[in-house]
Amino acid sequence: MSRVYDDRPCELGEGPLWHPERQQLFWFDIATKRMLSREGANPKCWKFDEYVSAAGWVDRNTLLIASETGLWRFGLENGQKSQIVEIETDNPTTRSNDGRADPWGGFWIGTMGKQAEPSAGAIYRFWRGELRQLVSDVTISNAICFAPDRSCAYFCDTFTKQVMRWTLDPETGWPVGDSHLFLDLRDDGLNPDGAVVDANGNIWIAQWGAGRVAAYDANGLFIRAVSVDAQHPSCPGFGGPDLTTLFCTTAREGLSTDAIKIQPSNGMTFLKQDVARGQAEHRVII
Repeated sequence: MSRVYDDRPCELGEGPLWHPERQQLFWFDIATKRMLSREGANPKCWKFDEYVSAAGWVDRNTLLIASETGLWRFGLENGQKSQIVEIETDNPTTRSNDGRADPWGGFWIGTMGKQAEPSAGAIYRFWRGELRQLVSDVTISNAICFAPDRSCAYFCDTFTKQVMRWTLDPETGWPVGDSHLFLDLRDDGLNPDGAVVDANGNIWIAQWGAGRVAAYDANGLFIRAVSVDAQHPSCPGFGGPDLTTLFCTTAREGLSTDAIKIQPSNGMTFLKQDVARGQAEHRVII
């Protein structure tokens, strides 16, 4: 069982990012438009005027942040932000959701309907100034992560309960051909949410509603699961000095008052040490 890392409950926790230069975790509460962090024992919080959901690191003091209107450069020390590229600014129905930097310095970001409207979202990649839509008609974009050998990307539409794998061009990181089914969780009734790949190529997937992060090998075979004391784990990430700590955000969204009273740790952010060795998060080049 994991333990609580930060006891501030999130309505919809998402996007844990371990900054390798700062040795610091950042994550989001989408519903309350906040980015959270800790500096030692001190909790930190940044409030935004729109939904924010995912980030990559640019340098020690700069993040790329995904919001409902685009990708932004954000200064951690001065709080200044400037837009890098617009995303679906003409569509008030959607917001950003899961996202992660790729090994080439690009950034993949998924969108979805604010009320999970069917097929309202998409998945994009931003690289070298170009934003390209990769997948359309997505209901709940999730599980964006990358193999350590750069061979492939993973992603899912949580609504389908299926995780996809996509071969990537070794020089550019753009997808090659069509994606293929990697993991089908329909028979198990499991909902794949955010995911991360460790240094050995195993994928760790938060399973919404199941209170766990489950690991599968590159052939899609189940390895093990780490429990969290929350019904809705939303996204894992590796961090810590040696990258062997598994962090996981969770959510209170959709839970009754009674359910939260019985299990007050719903929505908190968790960690479990010495789980596996993760990859360092890739730097975003902007």
